[in-house]
Amino acid sequence: MQINRLFEIVYILLHKKTTTAKELAERFEVSVRTIYRDIEILSSAGIPVYTSQGKGGGISLLDEYVLNKSVLSEEEQNEILFALQSLTVTQNPETNRVLSKLSSLFHKSKTNWIEVDLSPWGSDEKKKRKFTILKNAILNQQMIAFTYFNSSGEKSIRKIAPIKLKFKGQAWYLQGFCLTKNEYRTFKISRMSHIEITQELFTESLSEGLSVEKNEQSSQKWMNVHVKIAPQGAYRVYDEFDENEITRHPDGSFTVVTSLPESKWLFHYILSFGDDMEVLAPQEVREAIKDKLHKMIRKYKNGQGIT
Repeated sequence: MQINRLFEIVYILLHKKTTTAKELAERFEVSVRTIYRDIEILSSAGIPVYTSQGKGGGISLLDEYVLNKSVLSEEEQNEILFALQSLTVTQNPETNRVLSKLSSLFHKSKTNWIEVDLSPWGSDEKKKRKFTILKNAILNQQMIAFTYFNSSGEKSIRKIAPIKLKFKGQAWYLQGFCLTKNEYRTFKISRMSHIEITQELFTESLSEGLSVEKNEQSSQKWMNVHVKIAPQGAYRVYDEFDENEITRHPDGSFTVVTSLPESKWLFHYILSFGDDMEVLAPQEVREAIKDKLHKMIRKYKNGQGIT
């Protein structure tokens, strides 16, 4: 990538003092003309790089030039290093090289204060490999094929151009262009299986249409739900609800008024709290929960289990 090459050229010039366009072209496996275009870009950005002719000539920086003082503020340096440190999750060798070199240029020794892991806590190696496959497909712009179960449990085989990994609502999603549906879609990664990278490549232009994506939630209806949560359920309250939705009571219990999707998921979510949560409103949700609990009780009363 050009931005990485530009940083490396500055790094080389700071340490080697003088080099030639031919040497740089061979190093980066590009043409001499490309190197001269890079030099023009650096010059227009205010970096004092110049060329000299004759014996001992070449490409150089002014002797008094120091990158970390002349171009970027302390805050800007930290922001760049933070962004690169976050990107190391992609395991792209170029990211690590640029991070190392910029850390040296900026005289920063502490760059390991943040770590990003795309996999959920407690994930086994199989789940972690899934993220590695998706990451490689996105970076290499390769199509993928996989089996997918939608929110209704319907199974389908999909083929997509993967564009972006996205974390939202405590779950990871993959956004891309679905060739099966011929439109942009968002897929919940936990519902994807048998993921395979194909040999087919897709172009950068596909990424431009992502803003008009259509996902499974596009027509989702929402409802206001009023619940009471017992003190022993406190560990989930501030993880899953906004502070302005929560009221804490002297006995340690909570009431929460929030907006939740009107779907089958809602009932499973409420029941996941066990007896730590009680629905106060709306009444139809309260009645539906009571009906589901009665059905569960009947199963355990009438069922034989395994002997």
